[in-house]
Amino acid sequence: MKHVYFDYAATTPVDSRVKKAMLPYFSEKFGNTMSLHSFGQEAKLVLEKSRETVADLIRAKPEEIIFTGSATESNNLALKGIAFANQNKGHTRLHRYASPHRYASPQQIQRFWRAKRCGQVIISPIEHPCIIETAKWLQKQGFQITKLKVDKYGMVNPLALEKEIRKDTILVSVIHASNEIGTIQPIEKIGKICRNKGVYFHTDAVQSFGKIPIDVNKMNIDLLTASSHKMYGPKGAACLYIREGVRIEPILHGGGQERGLRSSTVNIPAIVGFAKACEICKKEMGKEAQRLIKLRDKLIRNVLKIKGSYLNGHPQKRLPNNANFRFDFIEGESIILRLDLLGIAVSTGSACSSIKLEPSSVLLATGLKPAEAHGSLRISLGRWTTEKEIDYLIKVLPGIINQLRKISPFKVIKSA
Repeated sequence: MKHVYFDYAATTPVDSRVKKAMLPYFSEKFGNTMSLHSFGQEAKLVLEKSRETVADLIRAKPEEIIFTGSATESNNLALKGIAFANQNKGHTRLHRYASPHRYASPQQIQRFWRAKRCGQVIISPIEHPCIIETAKWLQKQGFQITKLKVDKYGMVNPLALEKEIRKDTILVSVIHASNEIGTIQPIEKIGKICRNKGVYFHTDAVQSFGKIPIDVNKMNIDLLTASSHKMYGPKGAACLYIREGVRIEPILHGGGQERGLRSSTVNIPAIVGFAKACEICKKEMGKEAQRLIKLRDKLIRNVLKIKGSYLNGHPQKRLPNNANFRFDFIEGESIILRLDLLGIAVSTGSACSSIKLEPSSVLLATGLKPAEAHGSLRISLGRWTTEKEIDYLIKVLPGIINQLRKISPFKVIKSA
C-alpha cells in the first residue's frame, strides 16, 4: 500500500540536513550555555550564531529573537507578557486590592469597576486555539477582549480594525496565514495602522515562516511567533521576535536565560536544528513555493470538479501549500478515515483540535453553517510532495465522496 503524507501544516519530517547539523549537540557538544567553562562557552557561541540565522530570515536583529519551546509558549508570552506590562494603558492606575466603599452608590460602584478594568486586546476569530484560549484567560483577569469579523474568505478588514482601536488598546494579534484555510492577511496594512495608533502588533506566523517572505520592519510587526517543526526542523524549538523597545513581562522566571524573558535551560540541539531549517528555507523558499503552487492549483482544479465541493479560504491570497475544501452532505472525519485506509494522510483543520467533534471555529467565522463546516478537508503539501501523489489523491477522492454520499443520512447528490 502506498503511504502519502498530505498533512504538512500539522507537522513536517525533519530534513536530513537539519538532523546532521543537530547530531553533535546531543553528545559531543552538550554544554550548558550558562556555564563559564569551554563546554558552556561553545554552546553559548552556537546559540548566538543560531539566533543570527533565525533573525536573518525575517530581517530582524539577533537580539530581538527569543527562543522558546513551542509556538504555544511564544503566543502565550506575546499576549500575556504585553498585556500585563501595559495593563493600565488608558486607565487610572489603582491598587490591586482596592474596592469601592461599602456605602457607595450603584453609580459610584459602576464607575469604580469601569476605571479598574485593564486595557483592550484585539484578536481575529480565525486565530490558532492557543491565541483564542489565552485571550479568554486574559478576559478573566479583567482585560477587554475584542474579536474582529472576517469576510467569507477569512480575511480581516484593516479599516474595520482601525475603528475598533481605542485609547486603552494594548495589543492587536492577527495570524499571518491561517493554519486551516491558508488565507494570507494584509499584515503590512494592519501593522501600519497599529504603528500609527501607538498599539503593539503581534502576528502568529507559524504557517508562513519559511514559506513566504517576511520583513518585520516593512510589515510594521512588533512581535512574531515562529515554530521549527512546521518548517522541517525538530519539535521543541520555536521563537518570539520582540522588536527592540517593546515593553513585555516574562511568564517564566528562573535563571535569566534569553534576556530574562524565558528562563529555562536552553535546548541547544533543537535550536541548532531550527536555525539550519531557516538557513535551508532562505535558500530554497522561492523555488519551492512556485513548485508547490503548481501542485496546489492542479489539486484545487480537479477537486472542484466534484459536484457539491467548494474551496475554503481566499482563492489567490493563500499559502503555497494549502488547499482546504468542503463537501456537501458528508463529514470531513469520514473522508479522512477512508483516505487513511488507502495510505493517504490528511486532516480536517488544525492538528491541535482536529480530534474534537465541534465544527471549526475558523470556518464558522467565515459564515459557514455548522453542517457545512463539518464537511471540511485540509490538504497541505510539502517538500517531498510529488505530482504522482497529487494524481493518486485526485484519482481516489471522487470515489470516496460518492461512497460516503450513498450512505449519508443527508440529502444526496447524484454523482461526484
